[in-house]
Order: sequence, then structure tokens, then C-alpha cells
Amino acid sequence: MTDLQVEYLGLHLRSPLVASAGPYTGDLDRMAELEQSGAAAIVLPSLFEEQIEHETSEIDRLYSLHRDSFGEASSFLPEIDGYNTGTDAYLALVEAAKYRVDVPIIASLNGTNLGGWLRYAKFLEDAGADAIELNLYTVAADPAVRGASIEAQQLELVALIAEEVSLPVAVKISPFYSSLAAFLLALQDAGAAGVVMFNRFYAPDLDMETLDVKPRISLSNQAELRLPLRWIGIAREFLTISIAGSTGVHTGRDAAKLILGGADVAMSTSALLFHGTGHLATMETELRDWMSEHGYQSVSEMRGAVSRDAVADPAAYERANYIGNITSYTSRFLGSSSIGLQHK
Repeated sequence: MTDLQVEYLGLHLRSPLVASAGPYTGDLDRMAELEQSGAAAIVLPSLFEEQIEHETSEIDRLYSLHRDSFGEASSFLPEIDGYNTGTDAYLALVEAAKYRVDVPIIASLNGTNLGGWLRYAKFLEDAGADAIELNLYTVAADPAVRGASIEAQQLELVALIAEEVSLPVAVKISPFYSSLAAFLLALQDAGAAGVVMFNRFYAPDLDMETLDVKPRISLSNQAELRLPLRWIGIAREFLTISIAGSTGVHTGRDAAKLILGGADVAMSTSALLFHGTGHLATMETELRDWMSEHGYQSVSEMRGAVSRDAVADPAAYERANYIGNITSYTSRFLGSSSIGLQHK
């Protein structure tokens, strides 16, 4: 029997298959289904920076609403206890999830500014979360702000939260850094217990009739696995913290690829939305079958077996990969075109 047990963020997991943030992980009944189907841990949907900022500004507004009124008129004081912008509901979700399922619950914070994050990171710890996933989601659209400034702010945020809470903090990032390898190492130095590669930016679209800018949600496909696979394979040799692969994980073989590259766990959302919560059981079977066919007795044995420092040609993870792909595709295309012309 293959051993699927792994360690992630200092948490002992029954397998490397983790349900990442999405609609299913915000519903208690779905969480129970995910656990039954084999989810080794569950990442809750994010508590967004905008929610925290809105709550903070609204509380300030309520307190200043009657600041010029008679000081002894205590009835003017706002009723703060009953106020809820979503943050209280999120903390309640963490508590309910811990009661409903037995697998680790990873809470998620999404944003980049300090704001009320430190306070809410502590609240999430008190609510019973087993870890925090800090989701750095920034579109650097201001030409007056340099990349180094953005990175410095993000690293400061990671360091402060990692110091504030005793929970392990994983950082989910995008691939859009000028020197991703250097930033990954800086995250480790800042106190991150793990890194999740990668976040997917949901780009806007245009409505060609109304000319409105519209949000468009697109689920991942398996081709997107290659980007995290490349960087996990590169980063494994210099990172000692946990690594999670996310985006494009649709099958057990996809998970196997990420683990071979050096990931500790593989996270999936889109595949579960496509196929339902029970698809996790299929993925686990596929992973076990692949391991048995290739002689691996445990996940720890295969982890990093094909990382950059373990392969005969490390450059395959870098620019040579581009050259090889272009040459290979051109040869196939020209070959098929020639065959087609001969038959005409």
C-alpha cells in the first residue's frame, strides 16, 4: 500500500491533496463531502482586505456620527456589537468548520496593506484555524510605485503577521515578480512557513454591446500546471519551507507532477467545480496507481525527484525549455503540413 502521508506547514496530512479556496470550501456541507472524498486539508475562501477596511471605516464613522452632541447623551453611542460586514461571519465559518470536519482548516486573508490585518490574523487564530494562507493579490497599476516598494511592503506584512500569530503562515503569490526566486527566498527569511504557487488573476473583459468593463471568471485548465511546475522545480533546491502547487491540478497525475518537481501538496479548485467534490477520490486513486506503476512506496520518496537540482539537464527548467519547445513544435507542424500536401 502506498503511503500518501505528508507534512505541510508543520501539519501532518493524510495525503498531498488539498481543497483550495473556492465556493465549495465556504459551505459546511460541501466541506464534509470534501473530507469524505479524501481532502487532506481545506483552505477557506478569503477574507478580503476590502471587507476589513470597510469595517474599520464604518466603525470610525459610527463613533464620530454624533461627536458634536451633548456628551452625557449616551443613547447617541453606536451599537457596534450588532454590526457585521462579513468579518464576523468569516470567523464564525472558521469555528463551524473546525467543529464539522476533522482535517486541518486553513483560513485565508487576501490583500496587501497592513490595515486591520494583524488584528484579524489574531482573530483567526483564536477562532481555531490551523494555519493562515496570506493571499498577496496586487495589480501594480500605479506607474509612480516601483516594484521594489511593493515587494518591501509585502515582505513587511508577511513578517509582521508571522510574528503576531503562532500559526504557520503560507503565502500565496502570483508569478509576476521581476526576480521570483529572490522574492521566494525573501518570503522564507521573513518568516513564512510555506509558499503557494500560484494565484490566478481574474482579468476583466469588455461587453461589446454596452462597452462596460465586466469581470469574467474562468476556471483553470491542465495546461496552466506548467507554470507552477517550472517554479516549484526551480525553488525546491533553495527553499526549506513548505511548497504547495496550485492552478491546473485536475488529476492525480497532475498532483504527481508537482510532487516530483518538489511540492509538498497539490491544491485543486477548478477540477472539483467541474466534476464535483467526489473527484478528489478519483484523483487519489490516480495518484496511487501512478506511484505503484513507477515503484514509489511513499510521497516523501518521490518528492523532488525531478526538481532542477535532481535532473541531468537543469537548464530544461529555464530558457532552454523555450528553445526546445519552439523547435519541437515547428518540426511537428511542418512535418504534418508536408504530409497533408502530399495527399492533396
